[in-house]
Amino acid sequence: MIPVMEFRQFSEQQPAFRVLKPWWDVFADYLSVIMLMIGVFGCTLQVMQDKIICLPQRMSPPSENSSDMEVKSPSHLQPNISAVPREMTGRKNDLDLQQYSFINQMCYERALHWYAKYFPYLVLIHTLVFMVCSNFWFKFPGSSSKIEHFISMLGKCFDSPWTTRALSEVSGENTEEKDDKKSGPSRSNITVSPGEGSFEKTQSLRSIPEKIVVAEKPSASVLDKKEGEQAKALFEKVKKFRLHVEEGDILYVMYVRQTVFKVFKFLLIIAYNSFLVNAVQNKVDCNVEIQEMTGYKHFLCNHTMAHLFSKLSYCYLCLVVVYGLTSLYTSYWLFYCSLKEYSFEYVRQETGISDIPDVKNDFAFMLHLIDQYDPLYSKRFAVFLSEVSENKLKQLNLNHEWTAEKLRQRLQTNANNRLELQLFMLPGLPDTVFELTELESLKLEIINNVTIPASLSQLEHLQELSLYQCSLKLHTAATSFLKENLKVLRVKFDDHRELPNWVFGLRNLEELYLTGSLIPDASKNTVFESLREMKCLKMLSLKTNLTKIPQSIVDVSSHLQRLYLHNDGTKLVMLNNLKKMSNLIELELVRCDLERIPHAIFSLTNLQEIDLKENNLHSIEEIISFQHLRKLTCLKLWYNGIMYIPEHIKKLGSLERLYFSHNKIEILPSHLFLCNKLRYLDLSNNDIRFIPPEIGVLQSLQYFSVTCNKLENLPDELFFCKKLKTLKLGRNSLSILSPKISYLALLTYLDLKGNHFEHLPQELGCCRALKRSGLIVEETLFETLPSDVRDQMKAE
Repeated sequence: MIPVMEFRQFSEQQPAFRVLKPWWDVFADYLSVIMLMIGVFGCTLQVMQDKIICLPQRMSPPSENSSDMEVKSPSHLQPNISAVPREMTGRKNDLDLQQYSFINQMCYERALHWYAKYFPYLVLIHTLVFMVCSNFWFKFPGSSSKIEHFISMLGKCFDSPWTTRALSEVSGENTEEKDDKKSGPSRSNITVSPGEGSFEKTQSLRSIPEKIVVAEKPSASVLDKKEGEQAKALFEKVKKFRLHVEEGDILYVMYVRQTVFKVFKFLLIIAYNSFLVNAVQNKVDCNVEIQEMTGYKHFLCNHTMAHLFSKLSYCYLCLVVVYGLTSLYTSYWLFYCSLKEYSFEYVRQETGISDIPDVKNDFAFMLHLIDQYDPLYSKRFAVFLSEVSENKLKQLNLNHEWTAEKLRQRLQTNANNRLELQLFMLPGLPDTVFELTELESLKLEIINNVTIPASLSQLEHLQELSLYQCSLKLHTAATSFLKENLKVLRVKFDDHRELPNWVFGLRNLEELYLTGSLIPDASKNTVFESLREMKCLKMLSLKTNLTKIPQSIVDVSSHLQRLYLHNDGTKLVMLNNLKKMSNLIELELVRCDLERIPHAIFSLTNLQEIDLKENNLHSIEEIISFQHLRKLTCLKLWYNGIMYIPEHIKKLGSLERLYFSHNKIEILPSHLFLCNKLRYLDLSNNDIRFIPPEIGVLQSLQYFSVTCNKLENLPDELFFCKKLKTLKLGRNSLSILSPKISYLALLTYLDLKGNHFEHLPQELGCCRALKRSGLIVEETLFETLPSDVRDQMKAE
């Protein structure tokens, strides 16, 4: 007998695939197995037993009377012999065994109905087609790969420890949010009934999640790092799989087609089997032209398995009918229900995870099939579709990676002498940051989707916050804390819509730095409208692309002391508003495409420092008006195209620092050195060929740079500036360094590199403060110094 196990390959699939087989598919598989057994059983009988037995029929059989007489006559003639036993004999046909076998075979082939001959084979073939059709989508490459990936992820998501934790945590948070909306008395009246209702829906259990979360929080927070990384990888896989599967509907189409095919095949089987089932009979008349070989051509045959096949055919038809009804129900389910869309509404309601998205196409269809197996799979799988859940996992992994001890090791003192923590390109903000209570400055760069919690208030010493291309949200309590404590805020953004609204609500803020693209037309720019509320603002820095100074900035001029405008090459016009900002101490107008010094500046009598770097200045005749700025101590006119320095610069007697580097100056006027309070003078990167001897007047000069010019010699009067500490003479055409260099006893930095010196004077040894690290010169030139001088400079 043929074993049924040989046919397993037609229907065998991975055990995990059972989650995609609804009850009707499972029932149809069992029906297929029973029908397969009927087919195998019938085929086995066909092979193992005789199929048909035939006997010849005479052409003219004798009449009844004659036969009776033949039978009765001996009894009348010999009455005494009836009691004697004799051998029973039938009609003799004079046929041997081979002739009988030949007759049986001929009659089986020509007289037996084809349905009676091939019934078991038809059952077997139809059943195998049913089994192949039911499982074809599990084998087809275009669909099996998607199914395998989905089943693999489904099992991992179902078993992941993060799934249980996310459901409990989010449900607990959702519970707390709802409970917060209730009044105190109403909450106290709620009684907890442990055996009443379900965990998610029953109001009487609302207090249980809170207790569970609080009680288990220490143990739950210690989620294994490996498990956290696995859950993180699962989120990425689910996200990519969703994008891939939602693009098409091949699984749905294949399932519909195989169902329609089974319905069509069911109707076909019922149609012809109902008509032919009666063709299976025991008695078969056989007329074959074999008289020359057997002496007969009419035979009467018995189909030995007709009775059994008849019963099996009726049983088979009943099974096919049940199978067909199952297929019809499947068709009804496919076409009546919207299976290409799947809503997680019930999951959102039960779990409290409100951001689980609905899915479509093949993704939706597989989830509908999963629901027929067990809806719990979809509920746990939905956790990995939620951004809220993913963010919580990222936060947990982030806390594992960035412990408080590790963060403390990254603490540094910044330029403002504050203890600063800098975090760059992290997936979020570690909660451990808020354990650093000594933190004074927090700098975040390229960190997106960050929510600063209420625990920010633990950083009692926090005064400075820097946000460079970060998108974040603030908890209400965190906003209140920043309003009261934050003194310095730096924000860098790409578009003005990214600028957070809470920035202008920081009423105690003293310094604000904004870097990013704004609407050039100030009249249409509403970003600064809230600046008027910042009553403590003393310093405002804008690195943007304004065409004129907004009126809102002028409105805060009563307390604004420092204004820095870096305009990125955009021309700044209409500067008359500056006149109203009389309290300004420092003003920077960098890269504003200015061709003249704005006259409005001359009205700012409190100015101490002016920076006009990287503009388009060629003439500075207006510099005479700076004499009205009695407090002006620093003037920066570097990185322009200034050709000469006007003589009336001598009027600026209060100047202490003067920057003329990176211009096109060729001649230094002697009147420049009448600014006898100068301590810092930078004339580098020009075309200067000669330094007037009047430079010796600058007895307060400590820093002097003429690097990258065309000097061929130095006046001896330069070395009368005995307070010089830094002297930069590099990249010129100097060939001799005067021995009077010994007058500069305070010199700590001397740049001589890139000149034509052949040797250095030994008087350099008199500059006791000058060490080898502060002497910038070629090594070969340094070797020309006496050995004792070299040793003195090398000694630290």
